[in-house]
Amino acid sequence: MTSRLRRLLCTVLMLCLTLGAASAGAATSVPLASTNDVLASQQSQDARERIHQVLARDDVRQQLELQGVDPSEVEDRVAALSDAEAQQMADQLDQMPAGASVIGVLFAVFVILLVTDILGLTDVYPFTR
Repeated sequence: MTSRLRRLLCTVLMLCLTLGAASAGAATSVPLASTNDVLASQQSQDARERIHQVLARDDVRQQLELQGVDPSEVEDRVAALSDAEAQQMADQLDQMPAGASVIGVLFAVFVILLVTDILGLTDVYPFTR
């Protein structure tokens, strides 16, 4: 009986080893991703995330709607960008000055004060007299 058990056990073990080697050979035929591919994919994902963060801001959505652009259409177009285009757009967003709209507000305040000073409603600028 011991001899039969040994034969059965050896047969089962050889079958397991054969199947294990076959599945390991099939697994190694899948190409591995290089580090550069993984980094490029991560950078592309980060660029798209930065674009989506900017587009999710309320002031940006309001400006898009004022220009007659549907924000969902913008989201669809961003999704259709290639990886290189998304990276370029994200880089341009990063290079934009954070307080660019502050200059416009300051200029508007200056003009309003200048007009009210000329009309005599305020006394801010001495050169208006």
